[in-house]
Amino acid sequence: MDIVDSLTRSRMMAGIRSKNTLPERLVRSFLHARGFRYRIHDKKLPGKPDIVLPKHCVVIFIHGCFWHQHPACKNAVKPKTNSQKWIQKFSDNEERDQRNLLALKALGWRVIVLWECGLGRKISDDQLGWLPDAIRSSAFDYLEWPVIVVTS
Repeated sequence: MDIVDSLTRSRMMAGIRSKNTLPERLVRSFLHARGFRYRIHDKKLPGKPDIVLPKHCVVIFIHGCFWHQHPACKNAVKPKTNSQKWIQKFSDNEERDQRNLLALKALGWRVIVLWECGLGRKISDDQLGWLPDAIRSSAFDYLEWPVIVVTS
């Protein structure tokens, strides 16, 4: 049972941004302060990556844990109302993300996925200090951060 009526919930969900979110702006600011120049939401690339670093052939996606269902993350809750619709939505998102990842790799791009839960409201070198070296490195084709490991 939802705690608000359907019209209110609809208005709330419609207000959620898909571009220029706080985590995106924080990562862009972090990179810019370290001398990186980039493009944002390049429509010519599969999935319209949040950040595109052409000089390094790297794209960065900043995924929301809810919308992209970050595995084992406390923010990746599944709504209890209209559950079939949400299961389908999350499944479609996952399939689209995988298609875009494969298409970008086939085009020679290296992909970094940053999850919202690892960023918070401020970004420090403790969190993303590894990112500038990773961007400059050619030792990967896919990185995901943070990776949540579930132990039993």
